[in-house]
Amino acid sequence: MSDPYPLTLSFVFGLLLGSFFNVVIYRLPRGESVVGDRSRCPQCKALIRWFDNIPLVSYVSLKGRCRQCSFSIPGRYPAVELLSALIAALVVYRYGLTLQGVWVYGFISTLLIVTFIDWSHRIIPDVLSLGGVVFGWVGAVVCLDLNLVESLIGSAVGGGLILGIALLYRSLRKVDGMGGGDVKLMAMIGAFLGWQMVFPVLFLASLVGSVYGVYLMRKGGGSGKTAVAFGSFLAPAATLIFVLGAQLWDLYMGR
Repeated sequence: MSDPYPLTLSFVFGLLLGSFFNVVIYRLPRGESVVGDRSRCPQCKALIRWFDNIPLVSYVSLKGRCRQCSFSIPGRYPAVELLSALIAALVVYRYGLTLQGVWVYGFISTLLIVTFIDWSHRIIPDVLSLGGVVFGWVGAVVCLDLNLVESLIGSAVGGGLILGIALLYRSLRKVDGMGGGDVKLMAMIGAFLGWQMVFPVLFLASLVGSVYGVYLMRKGGGSGKTAVAFGSFLAPAATLIFVLGAQLWDLYMGR
């Protein structure tokens, strides 16, 4: 779809949802309700008024600080809003205003939320991962490019592969390399991508995660047994493979 009107609307809609995603990222790991309560400054607890809660615009107008206490607002807030908007516009451009587009946006947005939660807290809430698994299975029935059997096999292979690696790593290194959240996340990824794409996702995430691990060791902030938030590498890798998987495969095959 190249009509600028729906693309612009989808971008604005994505900005608004991105603001909500920030609420989820902040509150869900803390066990707080993500609906009902008004947004407050995490530092001074002052209510954030509507004109200070406009995605991107308010951050720029406030120069990244709370109006009441001048607390520095993390750059994650505008980043999530902008990424959500770009994802929405990309999905509408590629899939149009379709049910499949809704499912794809839901999948990639969940990966976006998981990335930031896991990076900050090293947890992946079950409501996102297991909920995403079911969402993927339903999508395979109603609108996705793979059928239910392929989706089920993808979940089994994705989750089973990570579980096997985690058990092997623990037996060899005597520490946990990956947790149950990573297993469930990979089951979700397999539900959407199918079992074949599980392997490039794992390869790409492992490659980037290894580079980051080496960076930590050279910086003096880690060792060979330092745990990293692997879900924060799996989720972006899955997004990239989902969006560009076919093109990357053709490039690899020299087509």
